[in-house]
Amino acid sequence: MTRAVMVGLGTYVPERVLSNHDLERMMDTNDEWIVSRTGIRERRLARDDEATSDMAFMASERALKDAGVAAEEIDFIYVATNTPDTVFPSTAARLQARLSDSPIPGVDVQAGCTGWIYAIGMASAMIQAGLYRRVLVVASDKLSSITDYEDRSTAVLFGDGAGAVVLEARPDTEEYGVLATYLNADGRGAELLALPAGGSRWPASKDTVDSRLHFLKMSGNDVFRFAVKAMPDAVEQGLARAGLRVSDMDLLVPHQANQRIIDAAMRQFGLDETKVVKNIERYGNTSVASIPLALDEVRAEGRLQDGQVVVMAAFGAGLTWGSTVVRWGRGV
Repeated sequence: MTRAVMVGLGTYVPERVLSNHDLERMMDTNDEWIVSRTGIRERRLARDDEATSDMAFMASERALKDAGVAAEEIDFIYVATNTPDTVFPSTAARLQARLSDSPIPGVDVQAGCTGWIYAIGMASAMIQAGLYRRVLVVASDKLSSITDYEDRSTAVLFGDGAGAVVLEARPDTEEYGVLATYLNADGRGAELLALPAGGSRWPASKDTVDSRLHFLKMSGNDVFRFAVKAMPDAVEQGLARAGLRVSDMDLLVPHQANQRIIDAAMRQFGLDETKVVKNIERYGNTSVASIPLALDEVRAEGRLQDGQVVVMAAFGAGLTWGSTVVRWGRGV
């Protein structure tokens, strides 16, 4: 048996900062209102000529360098995204062409903001099954491309960014690596968070453009109620599958969607603030990229140590939710 170990991590955020005070000049809102309801003070926005695959490439290059692995040594690529460069070909295919002249199989994963967890779960399963030795898992979203800056209920939330990790097969006798993954979805809540137009159900037309249906729509209160139940479930189920308890958890890295949702999860488990990773204040909700961005930041701070049990948990459009439990460390 083998286990998938995270041997390289890299992230990328665009240079442009959109602060709450910038938003005050764009719409009827203010810094106090945004911070009190979301915990967000600023977010990053990609350039007009900067696509999802461009951010994915930057994060991937850094992850490969961190792992000491060449792109040609990667056996498979997963790209978790909700904002692909194009409906087809996949962003994974575009990323592969940037990374290497040699063919590498790959596919996009679309699971809302839980895409990172889904992709890690599938990559880990492929490695455990012996299909591949090294898998590059990338999360990248340019949410500014589907955010309606005339809708303050959503415009204040989202930012752009990317993260990537190299997963490598190691003997399961080593203590490090992915211990368990829990995935779930309930499509009955599909319309609570969606991009209405542009697909086969509602193809692009003058009417859909005029009606601003190519921007994401969210029923905020309903999504909040779902999230405060889904996040604890994801954490509990993931730990249970790993044969662990909440008391065994050293760090919780939650999807950075809303400070109040993160706080609710902390209260559910009675967690000390030092055990919960939060960076939503600086980046907003970067969807699939939020967990790797937070993970990389806490590593840079020296709070992520070998042997620690790290739980990553997310929820998103679908509605989806899930978690990955990792014992941090690269091993030999």
